[in-house]
Amino acid sequence: MRILLVEDDIQTALLIESGLARSHTIVHVACGAEAIASARSGEFDVAILDRMLPDIDGLAVLDAWRSLDIRIPVLMLTALGTVADRVSGLEGGADDYLVKPFAMDELLARIAALNRRSIRDDPPTHYRVGDLSLDLLPRRVKRGGRDVHLQPREFDLLYQLMRNPGQAVTRKMFLASVWGIHFDPNTNIVDSHISRLRAKLRHGGSDPIETLQGVGYRLRVDA
Repeated sequence: MRILLVEDDIQTALLIESGLARSHTIVHVACGAEAIASARSGEFDVAILDRMLPDIDGLAVLDAWRSLDIRIPVLMLTALGTVADRVSGLEGGADDYLVKPFAMDELLARIAALNRRSIRDDPPTHYRVGDLSLDLLPRRVKRGGRDVHLQPREFDLLYQLMRNPGQAVTRKMFLASVWGIHFDPNTNIVDSHISRLRAKLRHGGSDPIETLQGVGYRLRVDA
């Protein structure tokens, strides 16, 4: 198993590495920025994420991963152990939550459980909404049985819409997931790409994308 360990305390990191390295490959980083970059550049089975990092909070790291559609199972490992801390961690997207100090055997068991769960819950690679279909592996889109040829960014925009049919997808969400931008650069790049996507999808048919003024866009469920 390949594990991303995000921990700024060297002694804790060494303890975890010594307990896991015999049977797992460990990649250790010590700050949130490195955690985001490492998760984007490598494939990991599980992440162990500290909450109190020197640059950004672990919850912000987790939010960035989810915005980038990095679906790695996350065990949050932290000294923040109140009920409110646990609830905020789990509601923030963590798959499990373990409080320091911890027993190594329990950490190993929780990691194994997360890995088993992720194997069972592999995300779908095919999406269908109305007469629209999208296949992730060949990156193919069809509408009414006809191939729709999209540029990479257009495909990624449609993927985000089809993952959330009938729900609002904000410009900020598009910027984070498609361009990896986590701030508002005051640009119309999302709108211009959506405009081109719309033109290709509605060729010979109705517009399947609805504009939500001041918010973003939504894929019509009757598309």
